[in-house]
Parts: sequence; C-alpha cells; structure tokens
Amino acid sequence: MSREMETANVARSNKGWFAAHKWLILRRTSQFAVLALFLAGPLTGIWILKGSLAASRLLDTVPLVDPYILLQSVFAGHPASATALTGAVIIAAFYLLVGGRVYCSWVCPVNMITDLAAWLRSRLGWREGMIFSSDIRYWILVMALVLSALCGMVAWELINPVTTLYRGLLFGMGLAWLLPLAVFLFDLLVARRGWCGHLCPVGAFYSLLGLLSPLRVRAVGRQKCTKCMDCYAVCPEPYVISPALTGADEGQGPVILSPNCTNCGRCIDICAEQVFSFGSRFDNR
Repeated sequence: MSREMETANVARSNKGWFAAHKWLILRRTSQFAVLALFLAGPLTGIWILKGSLAASRLLDTVPLVDPYILLQSVFAGHPASATALTGAVIIAAFYLLVGGRVYCSWVCPVNMITDLAAWLRSRLGWREGMIFSSDIRYWILVMALVLSALCGMVAWELINPVTTLYRGLLFGMGLAWLLPLAVFLFDLLVARRGWCGHLCPVGAFYSLLGLLSPLRVRAVGRQKCTKCMDCYAVCPEPYVISPALTGADEGQGPVILSPNCTNCGRCIDICAEQVFSFGSRFDNR
C-alpha cells in the first residue's frame, strides 16, 4: 500500500470519511463550478461567464482579466485598455486577499489532471521521479515575458494547457487533448507534481501575488503533532510545511507563510491529530 493511501486510511478511521475529504470535495466543487459557469453559455444560452480564464465578463458586465496575460500583452507592445486594466485589478485584488495559488488549487482545471496523475503514481507505488528546482517556474515566467516582447504576441498562450483545455471543451477537443495529456504523462512518468510544482509560470506569477495574503493555513495544533509525516505525503508543495510545523524551538509561529502554499487544505483533511486549520497570517504567535 502506498504512503498516501495509508495516510488517507488513518484519517478516515480517526475523523470519518467526510472530515478526511472536506476540503478536497470543496475544491473539486469549485473547479467544476467554474467550468460549468463558462460552459453554460455555449451549451444552454445562459451567459454567466463569457470567455475563458484568460479574459472574461461576469454577467456580460464585469470584466475579469488574468493579470499575467495582461502583463504579457503589455510586454508584447499592446496598449492596455481601461477595461482590461480594471479586470486585471479585480482578479489581482481577489488573489492578494485569499492567496495567489488558490488559483492553482481551487480554479485551474489542469490541477485535476495533475492530481489524477499524482493519485495514480501513488496507487502504482512509484517513487518521486526526477527532481526539479521550484525556481525553474520563475525563469519560465520571465522567459514568457521576454518572448512576448520579442514576438509581439502573448507567448505563453500559444502553449498554455489551461487555455487549450478550455478551447477543447468549448469547440471540441481534436488535437487540443495533446497538451493536457502531455502534462498528465509528465506528472505520471517523469516527476510527481512536476508541472504545477516546478514548471508552470502561471503558478509562479500567482505565488508572487500571494506573498502578503492574509488567508493562510496554520499549524495551530502543532504541539499535538506526532511526526507521522502524513501532511508531507499529500502536500503538493511539502517544503512549505516545515517552518510552521517544526519551528517552535526557533521562535517561528505556526502560520505557513510561503507564497507557494496553494491553500488546498489537504493537510487539514489528512491530519488525524487536527494540527492544521485555516486562519490569518497575522495570528502567528
């Protein structure tokens, strides 16, 4: 039995099935709800969100624009309209509040693909695979901006699996399935959580937005920690846990302050001792 399966079984035994999956269920509900809102228009004629995650309108009135897309567009030499700037500010303000990488775990549909690959790796008992530096995604972020400036177009959108997946769902997959499939195979065969955890520049950008976000996961009950390592086994960015969980002797508070924490809540679900909970970055005593 794989490590992640063992941790899930312990959590279910101690807390019950729902409590051991609560935040996972809420995340999947959020991801499918966002997809449904975008698909409702083309499929039913009820236009709630028109467009895609790159740029859309809420109720055909409120503009919503991905700030990273807008930034690439500016680098490409395209002047930003007042509408685009307004949409980018709305999105940026939201993720500044709740945590930038909430986009990755609660909104991005590719997260479901990478989670499936991680689950399958666990079922097969495969080890971590290749190890990449998490800094690579920031270099890719910068390279996309440079290429946008050199080519005069939004470079990342040419290969963005999120955009490809949305277009495929709206207009028929065709060859659009190749990029999401490549991400799945990369995470399954090459590196566990390699795409979201190491390469995706969108996640890198949103982590920068989340540097000062007030909503955080807290190891508020860390005195109850049994060092079972269950939280590390399920966390998509496990290195973010250590300072909050083990830093009491060094005077560090229990808040996970790393901007790379996705606020996915899996550590809260999986911990049988109920060490973790959501809270404020300001309550870090």
